[in-house]
Amino acid sequence: MTQVIRTALRVEGIVQGVGFRPFVYSLATGLGLGGLVGNDVDGVFAEIEGPPATVREFLRRLEREAPPLARIERVTTSAMPPAGTASFTIAPSGPAGRRRTLVAADTATCADCLRELSDPADRRYRYPFINCTNCGPRFTIVRDVPYDRPLTTMAGFAMCQPCAAEYHDPADRRYHAQPTCCPACGPRLALLGAAGEPLDLGEPLTGDSLGAAAELLGDGRIVAVKGLGGYHLAADAARDDAVAALRARKHREDKPFAVLAAGLAAA
Repeated sequence: MTQVIRTALRVEGIVQGVGFRPFVYSLATGLGLGGLVGNDVDGVFAEIEGPPATVREFLRRLEREAPPLARIERVTTSAMPPAGTASFTIAPSGPAGRRRTLVAADTATCADCLRELSDPADRRYRYPFINCTNCGPRFTIVRDVPYDRPLTTMAGFAMCQPCAAEYHDPADRRYHAQPTCCPACGPRLALLGAAGEPLDLGEPLTGDSLGAAAELLGDGRIVAVKGLGGYHLAADAARDDAVAALRARKHREDKPFAVLAAGLAAA
């Protein structure tokens, strides 16, 4: 009869919001191990059950193959009595308590999402809030830990059926990606005037908030871009009148502004 052991794990560091639970799930199921994984205020907890050599292989690969955004600070293990569990599950998050876990920083759009963003056949084509397990907002949408969707500013956006299917599919890169959304169910761009009223620059820009904002910048106007962590004031750096207006409004007569360029050649 094959010997079976069960090992409890505690993983600390930046392990929430980086696809760590889906990674553990895939690693464990790929090795034929049973058990569970979940989030709590300390980080990630897991229980792994199977043959000793396979459990050791799991522990070896856990740190070596961790998701790119993860930063493991500590892994502790302890022996448990086997429970006869053959399947592996993602458990509900642990109870609230004193917060000790770290939350990942917001991360630039990954190459996979950029490909979808520029693909006219993709349902997220040109969707500005595109993200997945490997990129997108983290720290600036968190309201509390454990890092789960109900404790983020995405809680008010109910996932549509296609997004929910991706979120619950262990083989999908948006598996348990808390900010996941699309044009049908997520945040949308809007162009508003100084008094908060919707702006419509007319055809061909009707409905194209991003294009209309670019048009205003080209006309020397100042645009406040509401981001995840506040507002970014934008003006055309090549227009002296626009920069002068921004300096006057900011009372920033001498201190340099940051300049955004498409690349080194443009800069």
